[in-house]
Amino acid sequence: MAQPTLKITDLVKRYGGLLATDHVSMSLMPGELHAIIGPNGAGKSTLIGQLGGEVRPDSGRIEFAGQDISALPPAKRALKGLARSYQITSVFSEFTVLQNVTLAMQAHRGHSFGFWTPMLKQPDLVQPALRAIEQAGLSHRVGSLVSELAHGERRQLEMAMVLVAEPKLLLLDEPMAGMSHQESGKVVDLLRSLKGRYTVLLVEHDMDAVFSLADRISVLVYGRIIACGTPDEISANPEVRAAYLGDEDMAS
Repeated sequence: MAQPTLKITDLVKRYGGLLATDHVSMSLMPGELHAIIGPNGAGKSTLIGQLGGEVRPDSGRIEFAGQDISALPPAKRALKGLARSYQITSVFSEFTVLQNVTLAMQAHRGHSFGFWTPMLKQPDLVQPALRAIEQAGLSHRVGSLVSELAHGERRQLEMAMVLVAEPKLLLLDEPMAGMSHQESGKVVDLLRSLKGRYTVLLVEHDMDAVFSLADRISVLVYGRIIACGTPDEISANPEVRAAYLGDEDMAS
């Protein structure tokens, strides 16, 4: 049987008397798209922060590709192949899509930062950048300035800057937030195209997207997972249905 890409065991994070994560345990198998849903204050952001390395758990264990990464800082987790989309903050509006993604590739490779023209003449940087841009559905914008992109296209750019490093696990925290229906549809199509090729942990408020994309869904309430299963199992779960399904604010 395949080894889990990510295994979380009894993860606990307290803020005073509040248990933000209450002995959370879960695993993600290679190629799985696993969604986390839950109401406001459920602990979703705290959990993602612990997995990304920004929030230090009080106890518990996080294993990634069979290695204990519980104490590793975010940069070292990223080098091991764990990527969090929101961490991509070096988006330069005055540069093109290709320049931004090539710069992300340069940073991942640990190259020294030089002038733009020499960088864009390095095939080992540019070719992976072009592939990531195509994966993200932005090939038609490769030469566009970031300042010209719509909100949804900027999120696609952030995804390309993550994909260029060929991560083993993607942590996606509400990638469709603030998008129009049309923009959300493009991101759903993008995530569907990544299924099976990447292991993805998705936190998302769009229930239609979650139930159409996820292989499994975990429901987080007051820091505790109350249910985990396939979309059909979750939608049929009486406790989940009574508390959340039908509540439009359920996973916001």
